[in-house]
Amino acid sequence: MITNDGRDKPHKAMNMTCFGRYQPLIPGMNCRSWFSVIVLLLLSLGGCQSPPDTARVTQVIDGDTIVIANGSRVRYIGIDTPEVYPKLESFGSEAWQANRELVEGKVVRLERDVSDTDRYGRLLRYVYVDGTFVNAELVRRGLARARAYPPDTRYQDHLQELETEARQAGRGMWAK
Repeated sequence: MITNDGRDKPHKAMNMTCFGRYQPLIPGMNCRSWFSVIVLLLLSLGGCQSPPDTARVTQVIDGDTIVIANGSRVRYIGIDTPEVYPKLESFGSEAWQANRELVEGKVVRLERDVSDTDRYGRLLRYVYVDGTFVNAELVRRGLARARAYPPDTRYQDHLQELETEARQAGRGMWAK
């Protein structure tokens, strides 16, 4: 229906929306009601956070475990480094120091494979910093072994190739 001044006149089942257009609305739902629903929905989602894709490393536990800013421990997928605790293993200190040099205090990117956490509650992730694939770099330096922990095996072939190269070159724990 057109009014005398040429403007469209809304049908009585149509209401003015928050954006100045006429559209059918749910009876009783005005702009303020819609806004309240959206705010409540967003607030309820706030508690459903997934682990971050990027995070600052606050502590390096050993060669293959870090702590990120939200307090979560992250275990590197696909590798195993010599231990520093409870008993210091050969090349444990070197792996820990290399990991510290690579990531401590830096913002890292965390990539999940299949599993989210291990049986100890640690996040399982591939870790990247400044364009470096940290899991692979530790293996390349001979400071970690490639270890498959199915089902998280996305880069296992690559990590195994790097271990073979490190062994052949006599790097790190593979020195003769």
